[in-house]
Amino acid sequence: MHDEVQTYQRQGFGTAMELRPPYGLLIIDFVNGFADPAVFGGGNIPEAIRNTQPLLRAAREQGWPVAHSRIVFADDDADQNIFTLKVPGMLTLKEDSHNSAIVPELAPAAGEYVVRKTVPSAFFGTSLAAWLTQRGVQTLLVAGCVTSGCVRASVVDAMSLGFRPLVVSDCVGDRALGPHAANLFDMEQKYATVLTRDEALAQISQAAPAGVRAAA
Repeated sequence: MHDEVQTYQRQGFGTAMELRPPYGLLIIDFVNGFADPAVFGGGNIPEAIRNTQPLLRAAREQGWPVAHSRIVFADDDADQNIFTLKVPGMLTLKEDSHNSAIVPELAPAAGEYVVRKTVPSAFFGTSLAAWLTQRGVQTLLVAGCVTSGCVRASVVDAMSLGFRPLVVSDCVGDRALGPHAANLFDMEQKYATVLTRDEALAQISQAAPAGVRAAA
């Protein structure tokens, strides 16, 4: 065992967190631009998209609230921000641009919430927290990209807002595998439960019955 892991354990990090229903699913920024290595993609993002398809089917079968996020800037760049100073290409993600559209394999169904954002977190400056709270969500499964950026930012905000994040490790991806692995480790130690898709669905099925979608 690495000395760093022993340090975390000795200091009490990484405590197991009960998965508590009702459940919800948040799919972060699985859009065409992040699926394309020539734009914002690469690494294990295509694999994460493929792995998320059965997860999304399971969530729909269980009647969980499902939310998706996209990065969308105004056509005239009026909402450009510090994020776009660091990554100017983000300004190409407009409402009607191909690269900002959710990949067809994970296209939202009727009743699923689509969050439009201009910063990494799907919660910051949006009504996502209120939408999930209205539907009673306690444990929020998280898929999407990139692990070290928008996924991590959304997981930290979810935890800060009182949700129990469950990062589905093979359903999140990053353009570089080093940051992907490091951030999975860090989120598991501090903010979230981290399980593979099959582990997560198995634990949920063995626990108390999953919550159903609350009336709007």
